[in-house]
Amino acid sequence: MANAPRIKAILGPTNTGKTHYAIERMLAHRTGVIGLPLRLLAREVYDKIVALRGPSVVALVTGEERIVPPRAQYWVCTVEAMPEGMGCDFLAVDEIQLCADPERGHIFTDRLLRARGLHETLFMGSDTMRSAIADLLGDVDFIRRERLSELTYAGSKKIARMPGRSAIVGFSVENLYAIAELLRRQKGGAAVVTGGLSPRTRNAQVEMYQNGEVDYLVATDAIGMGLNLDINHVAFSATDKFDGRRMRPLMPNELAQIAGRAGRHMSHGSFGVTGDAAPLEDGLADAIMNHRFAPIKKLNWRNSRLEFGTSNALIRSLEVAPNDERLVKAREADDLRTLKTLTAMPIVSDKIVSAGDVKRLWDVCRVPDFRGISHGEHAGLLEQLFRFLQEFNRVPDDWFARQVKRIDKTDGDIDVLSKRLAFIRTWTYVSQRSGWLDDETHWREATRAVEDRLSDALHGALTQRFVDRRTSVLLRRLKQKEGLVADVNDKGEVLVEGEFVGKLEGFQFSQDKSASSEEAKTLRAASLQALAPEFHLRADRFYNAPDTEIDFTEQGGLMWGELALGKLVVGSDPLKPLVVAFVDEEAGPDVIQKVTRRLQHFIDRKVATLFEPLLAMSRDEALTGMARGFAFRMVEDFGIISRDQVATEVKDLDQDARGALRKHGIRFGQFTIFMPLLLKPAATRLRLVLWSLAKDLAEFPESPPPGLVTIPTDTSAPLGADMMAGYRNAGDRAIRIDMLERLADLLRTQNSRSGFEANPDMLSITGMTLEQFSKLMVGLGYKAEKGERSKVKAAPVVAAVEPEATEVVAIEDATTAVPEDSAPVEAVPAEESAEEAKAPETSVESPEVEAFYTFTWAPKPRPNNRRPQKDAAEGTRGKPQGRKPDAKRGGPKGGKPAPQGGKNFQARPPKKEKPIDPDNPFAMALMGLKDKK
Repeated sequence: MANAPRIKAILGPTNTGKTHYAIERMLAHRTGVIGLPLRLLAREVYDKIVALRGPSVVALVTGEERIVPPRAQYWVCTVEAMPEGMGCDFLAVDEIQLCADPERGHIFTDRLLRARGLHETLFMGSDTMRSAIADLLGDVDFIRRERLSELTYAGSKKIARMPGRSAIVGFSVENLYAIAELLRRQKGGAAVVTGGLSPRTRNAQVEMYQNGEVDYLVATDAIGMGLNLDINHVAFSATDKFDGRRMRPLMPNELAQIAGRAGRHMSHGSFGVTGDAAPLEDGLADAIMNHRFAPIKKLNWRNSRLEFGTSNALIRSLEVAPNDERLVKAREADDLRTLKTLTAMPIVSDKIVSAGDVKRLWDVCRVPDFRGISHGEHAGLLEQLFRFLQEFNRVPDDWFARQVKRIDKTDGDIDVLSKRLAFIRTWTYVSQRSGWLDDETHWREATRAVEDRLSDALHGALTQRFVDRRTSVLLRRLKQKEGLVADVNDKGEVLVEGEFVGKLEGFQFSQDKSASSEEAKTLRAASLQALAPEFHLRADRFYNAPDTEIDFTEQGGLMWGELALGKLVVGSDPLKPLVVAFVDEEAGPDVIQKVTRRLQHFIDRKVATLFEPLLAMSRDEALTGMARGFAFRMVEDFGIISRDQVATEVKDLDQDARGALRKHGIRFGQFTIFMPLLLKPAATRLRLVLWSLAKDLAEFPESPPPGLVTIPTDTSAPLGADMMAGYRNAGDRAIRIDMLERLADLLRTQNSRSGFEANPDMLSITGMTLEQFSKLMVGLGYKAEKGERSKVKAAPVVAAVEPEATEVVAIEDATTAVPEDSAPVEAVPAEESAEEAKAPETSVESPEVEAFYTFTWAPKPRPNNRRPQKDAAEGTRGKPQGRKPDAKRGGPKGGKPAPQGGKNFQARPPKKEKPIDPDNPFAMALMGLKDKK
């Protein structure tokens, strides 16, 4: 007995350092092998030992992975893949309590009973195995290890209130995905870990959690099997699971195995349930905290001494009952069930002629159903593999290549990629079987490469669906109290730590709308914190920007290029608007003040520049009396007033007052008193904005396009908008006020009482057809009577006038389009008419009929029944100018004027003519009558 191997049982709850102790003990020997319950855990332990001793002496053997260097000393395996008969100095099996597992228990029991190291054997697991190990093995050194930290029950918590560094455990893929999706919306995301993941995918997901990219882990009970993670809290979303055959509640020791993942080393942990699961009973919670459970009394067992004489003999040996009361016969496993199915097939049974054939069939039956398909489909695949091995002594390369190629696709969603990954695990397992393929090394590498590609694609799909990297990165940086780096590209997109969080429009941060309401507040706080330096840099650039980069909109907005930085509001003076800057409060008072000050400087200079004549007049102290009062009236009306609104004031102005006002650019027009310099497009735009602010309009009228003499009348515009735009409404069209005054100059020469027709100069000024002009005149207060007459064409006999005799008259601003249904009236140049008068011609009467209009002054009655102060055509109070002739003076009876060309008798010599005031309509009308005489 002195040479017997030493057997130790290290028992206790989770977080006692059992696995770490086993690694230390194995490395203390020259050779060793350790069996672990999961492929994921085996890979984790392998990586740790490689880091300590190097890859040349460490082997990894699982069902789907085999890394065996020539001089391997330490073997890390899954329990199923542990080699037998190697004679290693040290042997260990972890999670030995799985002997009671209904699916895999018989394998752990076999290792407990038969696997030994030459010098040291170590079994690690729950303290519930103490009595079973003592009864079955006899002389064993039991070592009790206590938790390194406390574990407490925290009760029920909603997922939305789950603390950071939590693992939420579920037992179905649908449930896990739903939880992960909720965490993405509320907490920035979660890592997902399931037993079916490849080690590469699992490690990538766990790394996200471990390095803090996400603060939550969603996992199956796979995390209960020794995966060492920095978890502070474990929450069960359910306490029932499907064990492959039925739904059953988890045993207390199973719950404890999972809950024990909370708390690492000396850090305390807690466990509880989510709102979807019923709270744990007090007794159960207390048992988990103190690790007190009923001992395991029965271990699953299956005979390991197999007989391969015939298939029936093999089946009988697998179904042998145990002869120890501590052992119970394991339920029919998938491999035994598949063996029975295949041996019942004549195509298989006919090919079994030797013990070697039976052993080969058994090896094929042990291929796991990674795909999770039906038993019949899985058996069909294994039947084909067995036939290949029997007929060709190998699996054909071309057939195997087709199976692998069909799976080697990285497109698709999580479910598609998960299925492909499960399928490749089958072919990876086949490639690991010795003697099944011609070039085993090639196919092991090929299937591993496909698995890696699918693993990376699945990790990417899981991350894309269940992790909001933007929020998780910001939360991690804030938690670590690190400075966040923000970048704003040329499109205004804000990237914080490389993640898009929204747009910076001027000095306002517009957060990405895809953020959930739960994370929006945190996201905004993190973004604005990162944007603090950018706000100050942008404010400095804007403050030093030239005025040419800043502009105002026709709705009172203030722009810096394409960025809206503020708006205008009415001030105490119509010509002194104030600004409201669009700056987030989080940018700070310094930035707000700097942007506001710069905008105010801009608009003040803009008003001073565009309204310089008006402002200069308001500051002229030389203006006194009526002139000063009229100047203030002009300032109040932004430099444009309809004459009939100030008829009394104009009448009261003497010539000196008018002269003083004219020096400032005021023109006393027939219809409007205005300053021509303020009719320029830029001044008009600003005038409309300032006027709209003063009127407190909800929507500002826009200025017409520059250069148009007439525009359509906007019936929806507020009263007075046409005047502020520099136009006067006249019927269905409005005419620019300076061009209206030029038209008024022509109208003064006409006899508006007797009636007159439009001449080409009138049409030229307005740029209208005769039909359009008639409507305009009606809008100005004239009556238009339409008539028709025969059109006479003069057909010249002699050649036409030479081109250089024709005078082309430029029509200023006459850009109004002529409707197709209107006949334009062509102006005849003066010189050309004179030439035609000299040339002999013959007139030929045309049967064509032309329309003409006769215009007479017919103003509408004023509301107070007062007659207009001055008439556009007839002078003061509508009376014709000149002395009324009578019979004694040789005039015609009835007081009618003498015919044109008659003698004009005067009682005294003519008076010396005084200079004519061009702004005096009375004088201009008088001059027109004199010209007619």
